[in-house]
Amino acid sequence: MNITALLPMKGNSERVPNKNMKPFGGKPLYHAIFKTLAASRFIDFIAINTDSDIIAEDAREAFGEKVKIIDRPESIQGDFVSMNDIIKYDLTQLDSTHFIQTHSTNPLLLSDTLDEGIQFYFDSLGQDCDSVFSVTRLQARLYDKGCKPINHNPNELRRTQDLDPLFEENSNFYIFSREAFAKADEKRIGLRPKLFEVNKLEAVDIDEPEDFVLAELLYNDLRK
Repeated sequence: MNITALLPMKGNSERVPNKNMKPFGGKPLYHAIFKTLAASRFIDFIAINTDSDIIAEDAREAFGEKVKIIDRPESIQGDFVSMNDIIKYDLTQLDSTHFIQTHSTNPLLLSDTLDEGIQFYFDSLGQDCDSVFSVTRLQARLYDKGCKPINHNPNELRRTQDLDPLFEENSNFYIFSREAFAKADEKRIGLRPKLFEVNKLEAVDIDEPEDFVLAELLYNDLRK
């Protein structure tokens, strides 16, 4: 039941400059999720795919033998490269069978939650399931851009807790096998995926500068 963690990171980031190396709780941002991965009872090692010598050097210095650095080829560098293309390259550099891919922008994710997700994946294999990805529950009155209700009838005004939930793909983690990735035309979400729900506090994802501020405040407070 061992699994390899994939932690892709690029040097450049548009919305939060130098995001992966930006100080977060006193350390570069990516250290938080790396430590979470390293504390898992299932993950045997962590591979960082990066185009940044600075990130690679810091990771080797901070984590030593716990990390394998995969130098990102120029052909898959840039802001518009699909994550599936990066994973495809990673799989050519690794011998593992099962993988979990996450991001440095999920610093509040706990290792217990990670292990529950991995256990759920292994328990679900062979039960019409080939992959698992994390989601956040939404129970709110939602509209599309044309002001059309998506999940409720405005004439009924049901309590939000009574609405049928929707689930947001939160990018916390994706778990899949080498075989499932290939069968899904090289995609991290397989042909028969299952959802794994993560609570809102842990699911905070850093995309914008205000996300960074919120995540760091929560991180420092929860560590107390």
